[in-house]
Amino acid sequence: MNISLQNVDKVSALLTVQIEKADYQEKVEKSLKTIRQRVNMPGFRKGMVPMGLVKKQYGVSVLVEEVDKLMQEKVGEYIRENKVDMLGAPLPKESNANFETDENFEFSFDIALAPQFELTLSNEDTVDYYDINVTDEMVDQQVKMYTQRTGKYDKVEEYQDNDMLKGLLAELDENGNTKEGGVQVEDAVMMPSYMKNDDQKAIFNAAKTNTVLVFNPSVAFDNNEAELASLLKVAKEDVENHKGNFSFQIEEITRLIPGELNQELFDQVLGKDKAHNEEEFRAQIKETIAKQFEADSDYKFLIDVRNYAANKVGKLEFADELMKRIMLENNKEKGEEFVAEHYDKSIEELTWHLIKEKLVRANDIKVEQSDITEMAKEATRAQFAQYGMINVPEELLENYSKEMLKKQESVEALVNRAVEAKLCAVLKGQVTLNHKALSAEEFNKMFE
Repeated sequence: MNISLQNVDKVSALLTVQIEKADYQEKVEKSLKTIRQRVNMPGFRKGMVPMGLVKKQYGVSVLVEEVDKLMQEKVGEYIRENKVDMLGAPLPKESNANFETDENFEFSFDIALAPQFELTLSNEDTVDYYDINVTDEMVDQQVKMYTQRTGKYDKVEEYQDNDMLKGLLAELDENGNTKEGGVQVEDAVMMPSYMKNDDQKAIFNAAKTNTVLVFNPSVAFDNNEAELASLLKVAKEDVENHKGNFSFQIEEITRLIPGELNQELFDQVLGKDKAHNEEEFRAQIKETIAKQFEADSDYKFLIDVRNYAANKVGKLEFADELMKRIMLENNKEKGEEFVAEHYDKSIEELTWHLIKEKLVRANDIKVEQSDITEMAKEATRAQFAQYGMINVPEELLENYSKEMLKKQESVEALVNRAVEAKLCAVLKGQVTLNHKALSAEEFNKMFE
């Protein structure tokens, strides 16, 4: 068996495979013997069918299968051993092989080669790095969330903003009287602070229990069908028929009284003895928010590294026709129109993939199983942090991360994140960072 590779140009090559009878004969005969032992043919006992009949019926299909298996195995070995920097899979060229008459075969494949380029990054390269400011207001909001979570609900006599009201809601006619056959909802629950109209919201200011107020729900909630249907207990399509005023007799006012900033709360949020007073507690909260922002800053930094490196490398040359054929092969059901529409974006992503691989190799970055496991924990920890859960027990992190690692697509994503995290850490110490301080709002606008 002979395999050769001939470059067509800098980014494409022709791989030729020559297979002789001696390469496949033993495997074909072994397969035919196995078939003979198992096949059932009328007039013959199992395992006693003449080999000539077996070859006549199954010989060609077995030959095709064994030659294909041999070719795939050897081509894969050749590419690995010769370190062929290939993009996608080899594309078979049309063959005139006749498996019914030929004993020796020749197959050819078009191969797209990765473009060769040089790239080094050092302290002579400057890349922006955005430091997101953690404000006292952010810390206040986070602390408020924790105190509300440990708070309790009290019954009060006078309404204040964010209180919850419960009472009798009744539809009125044009004269301001209770409408005959109109909507009436007992134990209707409202929070006027969620109303969209300030004038309607103001009707409830300082209202007391057992008073009756008149307001217009449609105006108050800006004709939001979902909210109105929920409040009036009617179907969405029926909301249009109840645009007038309603009376609301307040029977109960409930207020959330925030929990105290005490040691119990500090331990619950941060872990035992991580903070001993409000100042230490707020400092820890600020540090947690800053850590979350650092992950966002690192994400933006890698985007900027990607653009910087792509500009430094310049436009890479690809075997476009071959690459389009590979893309079409991988997206047969979507067709040529899909390839034409998405090819440029695909090449853009491939360019970054090649740049990233070169940087990873240059910095000898490797990902171990422990890195993947830790990344799974970090991803789980970040999910809990979005809901304000900072002090997550290690056992819970272990259980969630183990479930994540059971899914192959999750593992692949975690490997990629681990690679990028290590690459980001290396590059931050390698290039010159042009630090830019900005607010979270300014940072988020950069992604709009």
